[in-house]
Amino acid sequence: MKVLVTGGSSTPGFRITQEFAKAGYKVIAQYNEHEIPEIEGVERAKIDFRDRSKLVDFINSVKPDVIIHTAALGDVDKCESDRELAWKVNADATLILIKEALKHNAYFLYLSTDYVFDGKKGLYKENEIPRPINYYGLTKFVGEEIALSHGGAVIRISAVYGTGYGRTNFGKFIVEKLSKGEKVNAAYDQYISPTLNTQIGDAVLKLAEKEFRGVVHISGPRMSRYDFSLEICKKFGFDASYISPAAIDSFNFKSPRPKDSSLDNSFGSKLTGLELSDINKSLEIFKGEYYAV
Repeated sequence: MKVLVTGGSSTPGFRITQEFAKAGYKVIAQYNEHEIPEIEGVERAKIDFRDRSKLVDFINSVKPDVIIHTAALGDVDKCESDRELAWKVNADATLILIKEALKHNAYFLYLSTDYVFDGKKGLYKENEIPRPINYYGLTKFVGEEIALSHGGAVIRISAVYGTGYGRTNFGKFIVEKLSKGEKVNAAYDQYISPTLNTQIGDAVLKLAEKEFRGVVHISGPRMSRYDFSLEICKKFGFDASYISPAAIDSFNFKSPRPKDSSLDNSFGSKLTGLELSDINKSLEIFKGEYYAV
């Protein structure tokens, strides 16, 4: 069975690629800006999703049985300043991919985000109506609707952290800064559900093997970015005084952020059997992987 993972160099995509390869599947990992290192059992392919004809030709040459679509323009502020690019990558490419998936009778799973919600209540369940407040969230919500309307699956994740490649994630950023003895400001009034990429990889493999359809939240427990930073300090043995609480509005982002986009993970935990709310266990895994690199 052939599995195509788009965005194979991203923080979640890299772990998903590894999990399918370890399970014995033939994996093709797509990337664009960030190259993927050699992984046993994985074929790498550099494809720019803005080139529609090359993308279609690529899918037809691969003929995948499963498509795990993690690739996205995830820079929230860049999505706001370059809306055309955000739409092409996050919406148009998703439509092309799932249409090609249907031609090859391939199972399609779309990785989405907590930022499809407005952040006014938190602990969102799968059946609640998304109301994105920034353009990134809007394009991801459109991607969700495209996937679901064509019989695909949607996994929502939140504040992904872990080792791997691609852009530096918040958890890794905290560890790197504190390792250098540098101070960090963390929002005390923005609530998220920090999710370890290794658990995402495990969950995606389980859900794809079940050919799950619909929406599920694979995420960690609800906490502020400040509290998450303190948990990292505790696990890694850093001095917590180097973390300063700050209001989310003080960061002067170009694009608005939801204040509480935390996700209810009860359905996801039950469906996968993973202890998603155990932040101590998740950070223990993260610590082991960080120092093993």
